[in-house]
Amino acid sequence: MAYYITYGEFQRHMKEYYLRTGNRMQFPEMTDYLYRKGLLLDTPPHRLPASEMFGTLDNDEFNEVIDDLVLTVDPALKASFSVGENAIIPHSRDVFVIRHPRYTRPAPHTHNYFEINYVADGTCTLVFEKTTRQLGKGEICIIAPSSEHDLVIDDDSTVFCIMLRKSTFDMTFFSLLSRKDLLSYFFRTTLQDDAHANFLLFFAENTQWINEIVHNAMGESYKNDPYSNSCCISWINLLFSNLLRNYSKTLQFYDYQMGSDFSLVLQYIQHNYQNLTLSSLAELFHYSEPHLCTLIKQNTGHNFTGLVKRLRMAEAVDYLTNTNLKISEIAERVGYNSADHFSRVFRKTYNMSPLEYRKEHSNTEETFIPFATNEELKPAPGSN
Repeated sequence: MAYYITYGEFQRHMKEYYLRTGNRMQFPEMTDYLYRKGLLLDTPPHRLPASEMFGTLDNDEFNEVIDDLVLTVDPALKASFSVGENAIIPHSRDVFVIRHPRYTRPAPHTHNYFEINYVADGTCTLVFEKTTRQLGKGEICIIAPSSEHDLVIDDDSTVFCIMLRKSTFDMTFFSLLSRKDLLSYFFRTTLQDDAHANFLLFFAENTQWINEIVHNAMGESYKNDPYSNSCCISWINLLFSNLLRNYSKTLQFYDYQMGSDFSLVLQYIQHNYQNLTLSSLAELFHYSEPHLCTLIKQNTGHNFTGLVKRLRMAEAVDYLTNTNLKISEIAERVGYNSADHFSRVFRKTYNMSPLEYRKEHSNTEETFIPFATNEELKPAPGSN
């Protein structure tokens, strides 16, 4: 049976219990404690009006709004090492946003959904596969399913937790995260690999736009009109898009088996491929060239030369379809010494010259397939 309590009341009891006893509880434990004390309500919660928006509120103002929101809790739910999405994400929701409780007892756990933690104010401690790191304001940590972790919120800090069903991630965000840039590709493939514990970490200096997105996404989580779920998904889509657009250079990747260093190699390739050589890359990151080639092949599916060519071609397609730059200018920007060399490589990849490609695709949707084979890149028989 469901019971109800406001965020503010729940957090007040968590803090009072900690100050009185010196002990902390997990969320299900406090729910059971409040139920036994008769402090939960059995009346349905009020809902936010559909027109309510929160993007203009600062964090203090939005925290006051949150304190009045109503939590739906189940006293029968027990703390568990393995948390299923249906135990925490409402049945009618694909995405659900909460303000992470403060004064909770550390308890490492796993779950079968994606968790996005955003530090809006203050600090928190991330425990990931028995290692710890401090997260500060502006940091966004995306934790893949099946990764053992815990998050301990420092007193009076504000951390938002976005929970996203894996099925929703696959269906709704797959196209966004399989775009032609290397980091999007890496983002998608690593986070979908349940065999390894992974997280991605971004740092945003300007948090205003993140606050606007997260505030409105959380607001949609507490509305029950026919559009609230799709609106919430759209806000998270905006979050991913802005992270990849503006903060890909701050991305850190962690794989429990591989370690975190290789993400820096991929970032460097992404941002310097125009004039990059394998020898200079190996020297910079202190790898032998054969070992570096193996790592690149294992983690992208392509050798160094093929990867750089694909990145150059992807950038060239953008220039051809979205600018009026001359072919010689495009060739120089993507790392070719001559327009003739660029044109030969482009024709071999797409079976047409850069000018032909521009003419054919200037008013149509781009058909580039990221990291496809040469055979897959060829036009279908009979296509124009």
